[in-house]
Amino acid sequence: MAGPKVFLDYDQAALDAAYEQTVYAANRDQLLARYESASELTRRHLGPPQRFAYGPSEIERLDVFPAAEANAPVEIFVHGGAWRGGLARSYAFPAETFVRAGIHFVVPDFVWIQDAPDGLATMVDQLRRALAWLYRNATRFGGNPERLYLSGHSSGGHLAAVLLTTDWRELGLPADVVKGGVCASGIYDLKPVRLSARSSYVKLDDAMEHGFSPGRHLDALRAPLIVASGTLETPEFIRHAREFAAAVAAAGKPVESLVLDGYNHFEVIETLANPYGILGRAALGQIISGKRR
Repeated sequence: MAGPKVFLDYDQAALDAAYEQTVYAANRDQLLARYESASELTRRHLGPPQRFAYGPSEIERLDVFPAAEANAPVEIFVHGGAWRGGLARSYAFPAETFVRAGIHFVVPDFVWIQDAPDGLATMVDQLRRALAWLYRNATRFGGNPERLYLSGHSSGGHLAAVLLTTDWRELGLPADVVKGGVCASGIYDLKPVRLSARSSYVKLDDAMEHGFSPGRHLDALRAPLIVASGTLETPEFIRHAREFAAAVAAAGKPVESLVLDGYNHFEVIETLANPYGILGRAALGQIISGKRR
């Protein structure tokens, strides 16, 4: 028997299930293991990444898989992990797609929410500083600071969207420092997260909910955006993608919506690691079209 509604048509149990990926993706552990093995294979093919510090703490490091070309564009990937897990080394697997296309591939490490002094605010601050570091230091590995592109998946999709809707002028950077974005399987408004079981570790007050809900800050969006989700994701992740893309379009900003038929949450991002995969083709196309402008 259903309980009282707590958000839209969800009772508490249904809302909690809609933010729990294992309810909809029984093969999660298999896929996470595949990320690891594919990342190890990538390092064998490309060699170990260059590792740079973007801040003072031990976790504030980023992995750079450099392309051979000088002054090449930079693809920055923000990994997922429900805000409470994941490491850059486990998300190297898309690198070869970009490096072989003449694009540097960067994966930042950042603190997990349970270890962050100010929770989500600390995570966002670290990633903003990582991107600012890349703008100021990309030339150290042959990157073009005027051609930074950003992608993210799952909680990384949310964090990437927060970066894309940041007013970078407040941090001393150009408003359009990011030239294009791909947000895959993300969350773009934190109200339902705050009402779900995830609130046990994602601690939000009203200011944080508003400040880190990208859909509420589209006035700051300066980059063409691709929003993607799979048809086998949870109903909430499907809704987030649909409504975020619609809001971006309604705001008059360039956006492309991609629906990956037959893919669950953890399968979506594997398509970034293939130049002919749905996300790989889209991300490369975004960078190539940016070069033509």
